[in-house]
Amino acid sequence: MFRHINGIRYSYIRSHFYAMFITTVTLLSVLLSIYVLFEPTWLSAASIFVFISLYIVLTVIISIYAGFRSSGNLKSRLDSLSVLITQYANGNYDSSIYTDKEDEVTRIVNELNELGVKMQNQVKSMQRMADEKSEFAKSAHKTAVIEERQRLARDLHDAVSQQLFALTMMSEAALKQMDQNPHIAKEQLQEVAASALQAQTEMRALLLHLRPVHLSGEPLTHGVKKLINELRQKCQIDFHLLLDDALVLNETVEEHVFRIIQESLSNILRHAKATDVKLELYKREHEVFVHIRDNGKGFDTTKDIDKKTSYGLKTMRERSEELGGTFTIRSIPGEGTYIDIRIPYQVEERGVR
Repeated sequence: MFRHINGIRYSYIRSHFYAMFITTVTLLSVLLSIYVLFEPTWLSAASIFVFISLYIVLTVIISIYAGFRSSGNLKSRLDSLSVLITQYANGNYDSSIYTDKEDEVTRIVNELNELGVKMQNQVKSMQRMADEKSEFAKSAHKTAVIEERQRLARDLHDAVSQQLFALTMMSEAALKQMDQNPHIAKEQLQEVAASALQAQTEMRALLLHLRPVHLSGEPLTHGVKKLINELRQKCQIDFHLLLDDALVLNETVEEHVFRIIQESLSNILRHAKATDVKLELYKREHEVFVHIRDNGKGFDTTKDIDKKTSYGLKTMRERSEELGGTFTIRSIPGEGTYIDIRIPYQVEERGVR
């Protein structure tokens, strides 16, 4: 009820009542002044009372009628503005209002119409940008595929191809020494076996890197366990896992974390010469922690960061920062490497599988 009293119509009526009150007080003051000062025979206290009473009754009726009549047009125009704003809120930016008056409400109407045109143009611009972004994403994906192929080709040439060439040369040398110097031939064959093992390790690391990034609908911990089980069957490395099976993450976050773990294990296989790897994945308060440790040969992070391992480390850092997290690496030559990743955890980000 009180809400309606504050409406436009009642505001007009109250303004008329206020004008009536001022006029009544003014008339009463004038009549009383004349009555007191001049005491005319035609003016008496009773006539003043009757006149003021009739005036109040008539002005009340006139104020109510005039308030409703004069506010009707303004209320209708304001209702149209409200409908227009509702249309804009619902995304119907092509709606508009036509008016032929020249007042403040018309100025607001024109500004809202211009706003609708601008918002409609912005929607078209955003749609165009979305299309351009889609094309750019396709182009970027093609570029990324080409770069990845080039990197893999470079790795194959720098590592496996050169090792196979060395195996060929050492094998031929061992064959030539087999009859004359069996001892030398044996040492050369031992070098051949070591080189073959290293080439095999490099190839496993490259195959691990080529593994699909997505988890094929599996939870992150299941995908990590499956990956480690495959490596246990192929590598002479002891893996120690501490995984939180109750951890629930968004699909995009899971894929990024899985890719980071993948890249880290690939670096360990190719460069660390480790025999023991510890992998931890768990949630603490509002953060997800990933801890990866190996007992490999390590490296000097101040000097060796620009070598072949730097590409994988850069990729892991970029993925961590893309998730709003932090990436920390510590490595001690002769002792091993430690990688710690912290990523903000939000329950509502869980994707639908």
